[in-house]
Amino acid sequence: MAPDPVAGTALWATAQTAAGLVIALAAAPLGAIADRGGHGRALLAAALALLVACTAGLWFVRPSGHDVPLALWLAGGATVAFEIGFVFYNAMLPALAPPERLGRVSGIGWAAGYAGGIVCLGACLVLLIDPRPPLFGLDARLAQPVRATALFAAAWIAAFAWPALVFIPAPARRGWRVALREGGQALATALRAAAADRRLRRFLLARMLYTDGLTTLFAFGGIFAAGQFGMGAREVLLLGIALNVTAGIGAFGFGWVQDRLGDRRTVLAALVALVGLGGAVLAVRSLAWFWALALGLGVFVGPAQAASRSLMARLAPPEHRNAGFGLFALSGRVTGFVGPALLGGVTAAFHSQRAGMAVVVALLAAGGLVLATLPGAEAR
Repeated sequence: MAPDPVAGTALWATAQTAAGLVIALAAAPLGAIADRGGHGRALLAAALALLVACTAGLWFVRPSGHDVPLALWLAGGATVAFEIGFVFYNAMLPALAPPERLGRVSGIGWAAGYAGGIVCLGACLVLLIDPRPPLFGLDARLAQPVRATALFAAAWIAAFAWPALVFIPAPARRGWRVALREGGQALATALRAAAADRRLRRFLLARMLYTDGLTTLFAFGGIFAAGQFGMGAREVLLLGIALNVTAGIGAFGFGWVQDRLGDRRTVLAALVALVGLGGAVLAVRSLAWFWALALGLGVFVGPAQAASRSLMARLAPPEHRNAGFGLFALSGRVTGFVGPALLGGVTAAFHSQRAGMAVVVALLAAGGLVLATLPGAEAR
């Protein structure tokens, strides 16, 4: 849809920057409201409804430059809904697993998500992208097979999200007015507690940096693959399937390692590997080497995410759990606009996607360096 890969990267960066700002402003206050009013499940349902609507809306985006604004608005809205929903979803973890199994349960949960991604992407490939002529009367000239993947993804989200809204026990609910009033006070208390807790403060700073790197990687990895290696929609979809496989294996396997090695050491090991492999990806010109290194990256993305979640579950005070995970989301988004903005600026300045993607490696390295100084995290 964009006139060229560099312009497309810059436009996507603008949309993701705006989404990051919205998430940074909304995540912690909504988490505090959920804590005080017991409305986490209702807010999760609202976020999921917005996510499904924005994802399904991508069906209406045609392969035309005129539809670029619509595509960016819908993708930005879906990003906001997904990240805000994760605040309430992640806060459920400590109620579902004892402390000694937090890493294992978090890793299994993350691996299950990757497994679902594999099946969803595979179904899109077999049912929508590959068939010639397209099935269901879809018109390839209007990119309808690709656009239909958005409808399939929206239906998939709705089908597999509802059990969390029905079967996971919810706390007693209070009125929204009380939740809004006391939520503001609870947020202020949670912020003071985070500021006074050296370990929590250092962890949130570290996560702010390396999550910016991971978020930017997720947002621009497919664009980089298309622009630098000429990968089309089918190839990018295959790459997504393969990355889900390796990321799921990593998240599942490291779940057991994490409970023994410790959350912080697991995240650090994953970040060291991501920095090394990411730097190598920027250097290679061979498509085969790109595939090999990208799959290696996937192995360590899952552990970095799952171990971060369980580390936050250990550090957050129980009475401020949703607010704590709101701060967790805030730490991943308060500067979430920086990664895309830097990538877009560097890409435009050097007219090079490779130069822009170097921002990802720098953010991962910076987060790892801060996390390495986290005192006493393994004993908490």
